[in-house]
Amino acid sequence: MAEFQTPNFSVDLKDQVALVTGASSGLGYRFSKVLAKCGAKVAIAARRVEKLKALEEEIISEGGECAVIPLDVTDRDSIRNAVDVVENQFGLIDTLVNNAGMVDAQWAIKQSDELVDGVIETNLVGPYTLSNEVARRLIKNNQPGRMVNIASMAAFSINPNSASVLYSTTKSAIVRMTESLAVEWAKNHINVNAIAPGIFHSEMADLMLERIGDVSKNLPRKRICTPEQMDSTLLFLVSPSSECVTGTCIKIDDGQSPR
Repeated sequence: MAEFQTPNFSVDLKDQVALVTGASSGLGYRFSKVLAKCGAKVAIAARRVEKLKALEEEIISEGGECAVIPLDVTDRDSIRNAVDVVENQFGLIDTLVNNAGMVDAQWAIKQSDELVDGVIETNLVGPYTLSNEVARRLIKNNQPGRMVNIASMAAFSINPNSASVLYSTTKSAIVRMTESLAVEWAKNHINVNAIAPGIFHSEMADLMLERIGDVSKNLPRKRICTPEQMDSTLLFLVSPSSECVTGTCIKIDDGQSPR
């Protein structure tokens, strides 16, 4: 029987190498800072390299360790190259945050082929490809890992006044991907979980709010939360203390959505 400290929880991530996609803004930006603050070596990845460099300076100024990784999650060669670069610089990736995402913001019957392909490639195919690439190397080296996929409450409910059918579909698929990969990789001690946020302030959400207006007055708590209020959930899922938690999707919506 293993012996555990009381309480069996720690946010010391100094032995972890993390890759965060969509790190140039919003949740990814915040998640990268949090992981670095807790001691992880953090590879910050996105297409907008200039914004990543600003984040890199911020993390380093606070004593963290990070690397800028140009990454287009719709390009499989870019994905595999990014994993190679991180591994060469920091070592094996054992913590992956699949955060990069794209909204559709268009009624289904009006969507172009290019928009459909972009949303599916960004929200589903990219995270699936990247998860497999990271897991393949962990399994080869007989190492455990943690993966956190950023889903959405849109995976569970959709507003008839919101043009988000394709986004909702891909995020629902992310939840099922999380559950399925957790089952396949349980024997390899790779934990796969998801976070489903409601409306939180981010670059993507704020652009949506500019279009549809302030919806906070219609929410139960009359507010829109900020990425900082997800810190504890992220840290729980990437910390060694959550080793028995896999295949779970944690909903964080401040009571915004019907159950």
